[in-house]
Amino acid sequence: MKNMFSLLSIAALVAFVGCTKKTETNSNEILLGSYSPNTGAIATFGVYQKRGIEMAIEEINAAGGINGKMLKHVNYDNKSDDNETLAVVNRLISQDKVVAIIGEATSGRSKIGAQVAQQNKIPMLTPSATNPEVTKVGNYIFRACFIDPFQGQVMAKFMVDNLKMKKAAILRDVKNDYSVGLSDVFKDELKKAGGEIVDDIAYQEGDVDFKSQLTSIKGKKPDAIFVPGYYNEVALIARQAKELGMNQPLLGGDGWSSPDLFKIAKDAINGSYFSNHYTTESTDPKTVEFVKNFKAKFNEDADVMAALGYDAVYMMAEAMKSAKEITPDNIRAGLAGIKNFHGVTGVMTMNENRDAVKSAVVVRVQGPDYKFVTSVSPN
Repeated sequence: MKNMFSLLSIAALVAFVGCTKKTETNSNEILLGSYSPNTGAIATFGVYQKRGIEMAIEEINAAGGINGKMLKHVNYDNKSDDNETLAVVNRLISQDKVVAIIGEATSGRSKIGAQVAQQNKIPMLTPSATNPEVTKVGNYIFRACFIDPFQGQVMAKFMVDNLKMKKAAILRDVKNDYSVGLSDVFKDELKKAGGEIVDDIAYQEGDVDFKSQLTSIKGKKPDAIFVPGYYNEVALIARQAKELGMNQPLLGGDGWSSPDLFKIAKDAINGSYFSNHYTTESTDPKTVEFVKNFKAKFNEDADVMAALGYDAVYMMAEAMKSAKEITPDNIRAGLAGIKNFHGVTGVMTMNENRDAVKSAVVVRVQGPDYKFVTSVSPN
C-alpha cells in the first residue's frame, strides 16, 4: 500500500463507520457491495471485474437467489485511487449497510479496503489481490486467488525448466506492493533453481520513459527480463525494449492480463510469458460455458478479471447458502469453510490464512490472445 494514509487517519475513519447506526433493509434482499477501478490508470481491471460480478449476480438471482432472497449489488468506482478507495468502502458499510464486500483487483487498494472492513467486521473477498499481506489484515478478509509466493515460484521454475534460461534482470515498480512482492519471490526462487539475477532496477507507477533502466539491463545481457507490473507500464516497457534492439522475452504475473496490453504494446509484447489464473482455452465444461456466455453477453472474450469477479460472487453465494441467517459473521464462517469449490478459474480450497489454494497457468502473448503453455499445481 502506498504511504498516503497515516494509521491515525485510517483508524479515525473506520471508527466513525463503526459508530454509525445500522438501518433496516428490504428483508427480501441481500446487499452485496463491491469497489473497483472502473476509471483511472488501470480501468480495464475494474470494468471487467464489475462485468463478471454482475453476470454472476444475474445468474444467481435468475435461479432463485440465495435461499429465496435476491442479491442486490452496490458498486462504487474508486477511480484507481487510494483516497477514493477509503471513501467508497466507508460508504458501502456506513450508508449502504452491505453484509459483505467483493474487494478490489489490486493488492494495495485491497489492503486499504480491508482495514475498514476488518474494523467493522464485514467480510471482504478480493478476487485478484495476490500480495500475502492483504489477508493478514484480519480474519474477515479473504481472497479468491493464489498468492505472489506461488506466482513467483511458477515463473522462476518456468524460466529455468521450460525456457532453459538462467540469467534474468528484474524491472520492478517500487511503489507497488504487488510488483515488489512478486519480484522478491522470483529473485529468491530463481537463485534456488540455479539461476542468476544480473540486474534489479526500479520504476514507479505512472512512469512513461523506461529507456535508462532498459539500457542498463541491456548491458548486463540477461536471457529474460522479469517485469511484474500492471499492463499499462508493461506495454510501454515492451515497446521501448524493442526500440533499443532488445529481443529477450519479458516475463510477468497476472497484472499483465488486460485487452489493453496488446493494444498499447502491439507486436513488441509477442513471445513474452506471464502467469495467470485461467485460460479461455480451458476444456473444463464450467469454464467453457462461462467463456461462451460472456462472449454472447458482451461480444468479447472474458478477461481474467471478469472470471475472478464471477468466481468471487459464487464463492460468496456458497458461503451465504450454508448460513441459517445471512449475517456478516455467518458469511465469514462460510467463506472460511469453503473446500473444493469448482469455479471457472479452477478448483480451490480456502486455507487457514484465508487464501484460495489453486493452480496457476502460464500463457504466451500472441497478438491479442494468450496461448496456454502449461499449468502448475501448488505443492
